[in-house]
Amino acid sequence: MSSGIVILLVPCHDPQGSFVSPSLVFSSLTGREVLTPFPGLGTAAAPTQGGAHLKQCDLLKLSRRQKQLCRREPGLAETLRDAVHLGLLECQFQFRHERWNCSLEGRTGLLKRGFKETAFLYAVSSAALTHALARACSAGRMERCTCDDSPGLESRQAWQWGVCGDNLKYSTKFLSNFLGPKRGSKDLRARTDAHNTHVGIKAVKSGLRTTCKCHGVSGSCAVRTCWKQLSPFRETGQALKLRYDSAVKVSSTTNEALGRLELWVPARPGSPTKGLAPRPGDLVYMEDSPSFCRRSKYSPGTVGRVCSREASCSSLCCGRGYDTQSRLVAFSCHCQVQWCCFVECQQCVQEELVYTCKH
Repeated sequence: MSSGIVILLVPCHDPQGSFVSPSLVFSSLTGREVLTPFPGLGTAAAPTQGGAHLKQCDLLKLSRRQKQLCRREPGLAETLRDAVHLGLLECQFQFRHERWNCSLEGRTGLLKRGFKETAFLYAVSSAALTHALARACSAGRMERCTCDDSPGLESRQAWQWGVCGDNLKYSTKFLSNFLGPKRGSKDLRARTDAHNTHVGIKAVKSGLRTTCKCHGVSGSCAVRTCWKQLSPFRETGQALKLRYDSAVKVSSTTNEALGRLELWVPARPGSPTKGLAPRPGDLVYMEDSPSFCRRSKYSPGTVGRVCSREASCSSLCCGRGYDTQSRLVAFSCHCQVQWCCFVECQQCVQEELVYTCKH
C-alpha cells in the first residue's frame, strides 16, 4: 500500500522499489511555516540565493533525490511552500459547506485510506504544484525557467511588455522528473493515487488559455502580442470539486497482455453492460467514506460548525439540530461624499443570527 510523504507532493520509490504516491499532507503544517500568500507571483522577484536556498531545501521533508533537485533549483523551495498553501486554501474553500471541510485534524489517517476525500487531496495537491511552478517561472522566481515559449517573443521583451506567459510546459516536464518515473504496480492503492494525481495535472492543463494584448498608436491593434496564461486556481478547484462529486468507485483487474494491474469500474448489478476502465478525467476511489458527522481519526466532526439554516444546517448537523444565537454586528452606514475628497459614514448596529450544529 502506498503512503503519503510528509509535507507535500513527493511521489517517489521507496528502497524496495514500490511506488509511493504524492499527497499533500496538510497535517504536517503547524502554522509556523513561512508561506507566501498565493498568488503573490505577479511581479518578478530574484530567486533565493546561496545558503538560504540550500537551508530551505534541507528543511523540507523530501526524498534524497528530490532534495538534490531542490538544491539545484533556486526558488523551488519557496514554490513548494506556495503550492502547499494554495492547495490547502482551495481545498478548504471548496469543502467549506461540507461535513468534511478539509480540516487539518485527521489528515494523516485519511490519507491512509481510499476515500473520495483522499482522491481529492491527491488531485488538488498535484494541481497546486503544477500551477505554482508555472506561475513561478513567469514571475522570474525560478532560476532555470522563464516565460512560456511565445513565438517571436523573448523573455526580456515579455517582462517589459507585461506579457510573460505561464510556463506550463516547463512545469509539467519538471514535475514529471521531480515525482519520479511511473512504474507498473500490483498495488491498487498506488495505481489509484497515481491516477488521481494525473487528474489534478490535467485539470490545470485544461485551464490554459491564450491572452492577447494590442500595441499601436491611439489604442490601435497594429501589433498584437499573445501569450499563454493559466486560469485562476479557483476555477481549477471548482473543476476538481465537480469531479469529486461524480467520482467513481474502482476495483482492479489484471491486464494479461501487459502483465500489470489496471483500474476497473465494475458494472452495476443487473446492468447488461460490462465494467469499464475509468476515464482519464475521473477521480477514483476504492472504499466508501465515513459520515464525518462525529469526531473520528479522520475528522473533527461537525459539532459546533456554523451552518446556513436554509442551505446546509439539515445536512451538516446530521439530524442533531442546531442552536441559534444572536449577536450585534457594527457596520458603516449612511455614507456621504464630503467636499472634496473623503467619505463620511455613521456607525450602525444590527442583530445577526448565527446557527451552529448541536452536540
